[in-house]
Amino acid sequence: MLKILGRDNSINVRKVLWLCEELGLAYAREDWGQSHRGTDDPAFRALNPVGLIPVLVDGEVVLWESNVILRYLAARQGRSDLLPEEPAARARVEIWMDWQASDFSNALRAAFHGLVRKNPDYADPAVIEASRQAWVRMMAVLEGQLEKAGGHVAGPDFTLADIPIGLTVNRWFLTPIERPDLPAVAAYYDRLNERPAYRAHGRNGVP
Repeated sequence: MLKILGRDNSINVRKVLWLCEELGLAYAREDWGQSHRGTDDPAFRALNPVGLIPVLVDGEVVLWESNVILRYLAARQGRSDLLPEEPAARARVEIWMDWQASDFSNALRAAFHGLVRKNPDYADPAVIEASRQAWVRMMAVLEGQLEKAGGHVAGPDFTLADIPIGLTVNRWFLTPIERPDLPAVAAYYDRLNERPAYRAHGRNGVP
């Protein structure tokens, strides 16, 4: 059985939980991080030297970095519908996964952590507003992509790209900020909510 190390209210852990449910994979999860066992524990650092969650243990295979774990599990199960084998099609999925982990996440960080997590490091209203504006710009990019792709981020069908993006869209609707009307994003959010795995792990409280 797979073992997943990390608290279930972490967005990066939830990526892995969501995919496991999509794939029908059994797993055992252990709480690590924040109020749970600290990731500076030597036992944890032996598995992940950078001390971040999640960590996946699959027999002798030990992996960290959430998007890497997503790619591994999809390939392990032979799910080329989620992660294509053809290089160009695969790249079209992976580009959005990597964008979420970089520009998209960086834009929203101060607004989300200041307004939802109430993190005192992000209490400056000017910093929060700058984050909100950057987040709006990123969401406009996503709006345009969804209009062009036809239903999901990398095309008409659900792929791995929708997991990190879908979790970030949940944060968009969770955070109490002024939001522009983005009809393609709203329709996408409704579409994701038709998936039981998204309802279980994409909207399970504060991410």
